[in-house]
Amino acid sequence: MHAQSAHQIFDLPALRDRVHVFRNRNHAGNILGEMLERYRQEDGIVLGIPAGGVPVAAAISRRLGLLFDVAVVSKITLPWNTEVGYGAVAFDGTVRLNEDLLSHVGLTEGQIQKGIEVTSSKVAGRVKRLRSEQPFPTLSKRPVILVDDGLASGFTMRVAVEALRNVDADHLIVAVPTGHSGTVEGIASDVEALYCPNIRGGWRFAVADAYERWSDVDEEEVIRIITDLSKGPA
Repeated sequence: MHAQSAHQIFDLPALRDRVHVFRNRNHAGNILGEMLERYRQEDGIVLGIPAGGVPVAAAISRRLGLLFDVAVVSKITLPWNTEVGYGAVAFDGTVRLNEDLLSHVGLTEGQIQKGIEVTSSKVAGRVKRLRSEQPFPTLSKRPVILVDDGLASGFTMRVAVEALRNVDADHLIVAVPTGHSGTVEGIASDVEALYCPNIRGGWRFAVADAYERWSDVDEEEVIRIITDLSKGPA
């Protein structure tokens, strides 16, 4: 059974604080789909955050028979370390900066603005490649299930949530296979419900540790998944 808290957090107690609990992202998506069974065949939509969230979201979409789309969000990364983000930009132009991090890294205002511009251009290009010219689906008055492959700092997810609120998502559910307990609590306070089968605490947290097999998802794979889903059931 799932556990539930005041912030509508649903997890699987048997998976708490464990590592290597999912074979891959597809397996994780199927477990989440089982937890989200109440939304089967409702007028809901599953939104995957590219790239890693898309395989997870696709498995949920297939299992529940729900529409699938993507919510493009990208980190604004440090010039000398592309693994570290000091902010994020979403598909609708929403920008959020991590002021705590910025106070320690010594970037100039010019460097920060350049980072925002480069990332905004990257997001716009990715939206065009992944969604073509399609209008964004109507999100109000329907369950919107927002999916990524895990929550570490949660910064990208927070920006995605803010962007979806801006386009009238009024019943927003976050679904992630794994997440740090503090981040899960924080994100849950901003949405209607959060599903995370594998919640872990401690000082050290890596999303990849929840998976037996982990690799980056490239854009070609994302496009293939979107194309396959657009064909409907076999």
